Amino acid sequence: MAQLLENYALGRWTAGSGDQQELYDASTGEVVAIADGEGLDFAAMLDYGRRVGNPVLRRMTFHERGRMLKALALHLDSKKEDFYTLSYRSGATRADSWIDIEGGIGNLFANASLRRKFPDTPFYAESDPIALSKAGNFMGHHLMVPKEGVAVHINAYNFPIWGMLEKIAVNLLAGMPAIVKPAVPSAYLTEAVVREIIRSGILPEGALQLVIGSGHGLLEHVTYQDVVTFTGSAETGRKLKGHPRILAESVPFNMEADSLNAAVLGPDAVPGTVEFDLFIKEVRKEMTAKAGQKCTAIRRIIVPENLVEDVQIALGKALAQTTVGHPQAEGVRMGALAGLDQVKRVREQVQRLAQNTPIVYGDLDNVQVIGGDCKTGAFMSPIVLLNSEPFKFTDSHELEAFGPVATLMPYKNVGEAIELANLGRGSLVCSVATNSPATATEFVMGAATHHGRILVLNGEVAKESTGHGSPLPLLVHGGPGRAGGGQEMGGLRGVEHFMQRVAIQGSPSMITAITQVYQPKAKQIEKDKHPFQHYFEELEIGQTYTTHRHTVSEADITNFAQVSGDNFYAHVDATSLDGTLFTGRVAHGYYVLSKAAGMFVDPRKGPVLLNYGLDECRFTKPVYPGMTIGVKLTVKEKIAQEKRDEQDVAKGIVRWLVDVSDETGETVAVATILTMVKKKDQE
Repeated sequence: MAQLLENYALGRWTAGSGDQQELYDASTGEVVAIADGEGLDFAAMLDYGRRVGNPVLRRMTFHERGRMLKALALHLDSKKEDFYTLSYRSGATRADSWIDIEGGIGNLFANASLRRKFPDTPFYAESDPIALSKAGNFMGHHLMVPKEGVAVHINAYNFPIWGMLEKIAVNLLAGMPAIVKPAVPSAYLTEAVVREIIRSGILPEGALQLVIGSGHGLLEHVTYQDVVTFTGSAETGRKLKGHPRILAESVPFNMEADSLNAAVLGPDAVPGTVEFDLFIKEVRKEMTAKAGQKCTAIRRIIVPENLVEDVQIALGKALAQTTVGHPQAEGVRMGALAGLDQVKRVREQVQRLAQNTPIVYGDLDNVQVIGGDCKTGAFMSPIVLLNSEPFKFTDSHELEAFGPVATLMPYKNVGEAIELANLGRGSLVCSVATNSPATATEFVMGAATHHGRILVLNGEVAKESTGHGSPLPLLVHGGPGRAGGGQEMGGLRGVEHFMQRVAIQGSPSMITAITQVYQPKAKQIEKDKHPFQHYFEELEIGQTYTTHRHTVSEADITNFAQVSGDNFYAHVDATSLDGTLFTGRVAHGYYVLSKAAGMFVDPRKGPVLLNYGLDECRFTKPVYPGMTIGVKLTVKEKIAQEKRDEQDVAKGIVRWLVDVSDETGETVAVATILTMVKKKDQE
């Protein structure tokens, strides 16, 4: 008996109350599940997310949210074999499922690690402070805070697990809950993963809800504090983007649409080169992985006109080795499409394309299938078309057959290759196989405005490249124009989609208090003992230590040159200074910094465990013999660290502002140093 899928709404699992929709095994045609998402109170679900899930996530720090994602990733990883078993029903092979299942879990891990890029607070101060007055007592800063709404994710059928996990990883790290509406044909996979997530109890209540079925009416209730993301066809995406409620409330809408991605063979990548072989391998892989049903799949194969025949022959041989059939049958390398309806749509698009661009590989009506039946299963042959006049017959740049289909076309020079790639009017990704830096540079500079990502493929990256079609969680995934104009994931950029940027203005002390990052000229706190004798919890933002002063001598400069081996003429040869910026021998910048460290460091054993590093460092004024320097050491920011295991020491990283000034009070050097400081509470 087919499984009746349930929605997860308002903290409980519930069946729909509308028309039921049957979901089929892509390889056998058997009914595997029944979906029904009608009758849900979408207004109540959005309110529940805003009222229950959002406040909890907003209060959590980035580090707490990141650890939550890591725990969830570990839990799902322990259950992944169950997901593989279910994934075969979608027509996906083990390799296809790996992209969906472990790629999705990998996104959770990657975003969990991203927490280290953020402070241990619920918000963060973006970029650098901005001085707004001459005296420096009025300033501005940009603050990023979690929105108070819900992230609504409307996902495509081709990646039911990855599509959900790569999105919720980002909104959860940002501090927003989510409502996920997967595409119906493969919703049984999404439901299985959500059940495991809820069962784990790792996410706070209200952080994740699930809609099975059409979801009609969901967008009627979004507000300007919500964020909507869409993955799917450009046509459907445009309709949703123009929804009256989206427009009226100015709801942020991020769209990732299927696009006519291209692979370009560089003029230098002739047969016999590593790049030629990599190109053929990459095209074959992207045509057949997930049966060509990837939003990043290669649809246009752009090659030098003198290499068209070579590519056609080599690609034909590679595709001939791609066995088609049931994903669990031995030896099968390409599984089924999503369903018979999908096969019908792909065939119709290929027939339209074939009116002017003939099929040179594959057969629309026949394919040899292992362990399956073409009458009941959604199987089809890989198809290659040839467009000999790509500037004349433009259907290749306008129509997409969302299956194992690509069109081969020639170009005369790199400029033409760029023009052809850009005729797709905006793509998620393109790749160029070349070992020529000049070709790579020309192509990237010419095609960058029309693509979200460009892979330069050559022998140097062959072993480590994740390939044309693999978006990475710390890079932008999206593209302009036809591709939707959106940006998903992308590390900090991806997180910012779910946060509100606000410009704050005020005095340095006020901005320090708000951002929890010390701002220059803010009030400072002085205590009766050296700050290196304070535990992590005891240190306060703005806590300052003023050192004794030291008069720099020529002997200091000479000795540092001997110790360091830095004999740059400005430090050691007073006769070579004509025409320079210096009026005499000048102290090494690193001497000034080293001497500053010697002045502010407390030599006694205490909570400071080690010097962790150096960030911004500038030498702003020459220091000559006879000048007297002193240091102000100020706690700039504190970042707690989690214990790696029970034996690890509880600690945090403290970022210190080091301000070195001369006898006039003018800054001669400024830097940010980091120390690892033990926590007082070791429990």
